Amino acid sequence: MNKTAPHPLFKLATELGPLVIFFIANAKANLFVATGAFMVAVVVAMAVSYSVTRHVPIMAIVSGIIVLVFGSLTLWLHDETFIKIKPTIIYALFSLILGGGLLFGRSFIAILFDQAFNLTPAGWRLLTLRWALFFGAMAVLNEIIWRTQSTDVWVSFKAFGMIPLTMIFMMTQMPLIKRHHLEPATAEAGDAERGDVSKG
Repeated sequence: MNKTAPHPLFKLATELGPLVIFFIANAKANLFVATGAFMVAVVVAMAVSYSVTRHVPIMAIVSGIIVLVFGSLTLWLHDETFIKIKPTIIYALFSLILGGGLLFGRSFIAILFDQAFNLTPAGWRLLTLRWALFFGAMAVLNEIIWRTQSTDVWVSFKAFGMIPLTMIFMMTQMPLIKRHHLEPATAEAGDAERGDVSKG
């Protein structure tokens, strides 16, 4: 099935929208109301993304499943801990997937982020290593904040800290991407390159 490349603002809205709703609901009510609203918003965002682009990135699917599981536990057990450790689980999982893949000679970053550019095998490996370390650092940072700060501070960090930090990190990787970028002669050549990367 063909997929449509989304406008950057549309992609940002589907990613940031649920977090803004989470922040507002927590400010107006409490974390449990915010958790329920966040779960609904995540499902709606994925549905809208699919209806427009006919595609949902793997990272968004995995994150959405974990949101629904830990959000449900939060509401069912009425325990804030589950929704607070959700980012830790997501970041640690992605870090382990990327780092574990490298140990077996595979670079999963292209699949995880649904990348459209082509890099040399060395470029993919280095980019994968950097993202694995970044995700590991974000998992540790989330643990530190939710365990040492108030719920409101953690919610603010989740809504307005995580995505900016991720975007800043992405921007710092542009020199590496440009340095290792490949210009495939044909679309088929680009597909072959991505296939080689996934196999290490």
